[in-house]
Amino acid sequence: MERLFRYVLTALISLVALFQFVQVLTRYIFELPVMGLEEMAVIPTIWLYILGSVNASREDTQIRANVLEIFLKTDRSRAVLLAISDLISIIVSVWMTLWAWKYFSYALRVWKETPTLYIPTFTYESALFIGLVLMTLFTAWHFWRNIAFLMGWRKTPDHPVDDDYPETPEVQEFQVLSDAHEESKR
Repeated sequence: MERLFRYVLTALISLVALFQFVQVLTRYIFELPVMGLEEMAVIPTIWLYILGSVNASREDTQIRANVLEIFLKTDRSRAVLLAISDLISIIVSVWMTLWAWKYFSYALRVWKETPTLYIPTFTYESALFIGLVLMTLFTAWHFWRNIAFLMGWRKTPDHPVDDDYPETPEVQEFQVLSDAHEESKR
């Protein structure tokens, strides 16, 4: 699954960059804008944003305030906090998915097209609904893993933290960036 997301997201970001490069080249260098390029660029851009969010849900790396997690001493208390967080996320995600379904069914019923190239807008309007369904499923999976740890069905928590030096992925990322900055000064 990780390889699939890596290739799809790389292809999408490359496509968005290519569209932007062509747009700048044709508009500002050749002074001849390509009609409909913006319409085509919207499709991979929206899918890139949505699938990036799905990937963050899959990896359980969505942005969250991990302040309480640092102060909790046991894996069990951290798992309780994560399970509560996941449950709230599932409730909000299901609610948003229902709204996205209404928009998705509207988009299917109306079947709009872009003004220049007549591309069905369904190609990118469906991304939100599909992405929210996948995000809800991945969040439910992480919720289940936390509950399984709390019930004793799993031996290790999803996010073990060293009690001597509790740190979050954000702290690790900051450390990598500050180390790289120090090396560049030398």
